[in-house]
Amino acid sequence: MKITSWIKYWGQLLLLPVYWMSFLVPRDRKLWLFGSTFGRRFADNPKYLYLYVSQHKKKSEVRPVWISHDKSIVSMLSKKGYEAYYYHSLKGIWLALRGKVYIFDNYSKDINFWQSGGAVKVNLWHGIPLKKIQADNLFDSFRHPCNLWEKWKNFPRNLSDEKPHHYVLATSKFIKPVFASAFRTRNVIVCGYPRNDSMSPGRVHNLYTAQEERLLKEIQHKVNAEDMRMVYYMPTFRKSEEKFFDVVDIKKLGSFLERNRLLLCIKLHPKSKLQGQFKRLCSRYITVISADADPYVFMGCSSVLVTDYSSVYFDYLLSGKPVVFFCYDLEEYLRDERAMYFSYKGYTPGRKAFTYKGLEGALLEALGSSGAFQDEREAMVKKMFQYGREEACPALAGKIKVLAGDGTRHRRHRLYGRQGKHAGGRL
Repeated sequence: MKITSWIKYWGQLLLLPVYWMSFLVPRDRKLWLFGSTFGRRFADNPKYLYLYVSQHKKKSEVRPVWISHDKSIVSMLSKKGYEAYYYHSLKGIWLALRGKVYIFDNYSKDINFWQSGGAVKVNLWHGIPLKKIQADNLFDSFRHPCNLWEKWKNFPRNLSDEKPHHYVLATSKFIKPVFASAFRTRNVIVCGYPRNDSMSPGRVHNLYTAQEERLLKEIQHKVNAEDMRMVYYMPTFRKSEEKFFDVVDIKKLGSFLERNRLLLCIKLHPKSKLQGQFKRLCSRYITVISADADPYVFMGCSSVLVTDYSSVYFDYLLSGKPVVFFCYDLEEYLRDERAMYFSYKGYTPGRKAFTYKGLEGALLEALGSSGAFQDEREAMVKKMFQYGREEACPALAGKIKVLAGDGTRHRRHRLYGRQGKHAGGRL
């Protein structure tokens, strides 16, 4: 397997002529291509902007197409009347060569890097960073190699991971310098996150995979029919996450949940290596959501979020619900894995729990009095979300139309102006 992986990794250099040739293909500014998480998921900011544009095609005069590396996603979208193609299909390759706009949340290879020459690339990213990311993360040996050998072995990945995305999205002028530094760019668009429109009914008609739909019905039944309250646990990925099972007494956790009528829904990071261990915890009071599922599908059912250093809590603040920070490995995490852009204590508006007993107390406090930390949460919303709870999708789509060369009557500085009708036009 190592030899096969090595050949595949270095063999991608043979596609360089394809990339160079793709600059010669004329691109259609009305054709927008969307992808997420290296083509493996239908989720995050690209998903919700894709759904919005697809549901307003007549007004937008844009052709939105989802490109996926997973045929089941293509099948699901096609059956529901949306346009989607497998990235290695003839149609997928052709559209990747013709699309003027690439919209993704990691890198352009979420769609197809090798056919992307000449496209306008818009990286919507996947969260407001508390911990340092990309070029600012000094613990990242890929972006900060220690020697010539590491530089050389990272060369192929540099092509498809790091090659140009022209624009990156930030949610406020306050956070804009962070993205400019992390991505080494001045092209930062300030607008809302499309995925947060899912928190307000009626903004975007959502779509679910079969697995998401089944889990959502189960959770809704327990919350509504069985009168439980959902505790949404979303930890970030790191090596020290294994300490969870040392810190948490699973039997006591089960008793605590049953006694207080709580449903613990665990959604691990897609990179977590503990999926199997957590799945063994499943019971009437514990549900493990697939790592590849869209976490925003289940957010509306929750009563409280429990996290540690994950950026998801910034978005969750928009819901007005409480957040508990279960940071049992904070010192180790800061020392060995990530530095942070901001003071952890100052930028996490909620009760901190460093032990399992502390977690129980923090949860009871949060569920008993959602008014605690309310002022701090609202102050953080104003700092991190320049346009608050305003609808994001139409404003962002208007800005992207300008970048694609559509609506040139709008001056370029409007990309950084007021959201809504003054942000490049609503669709």
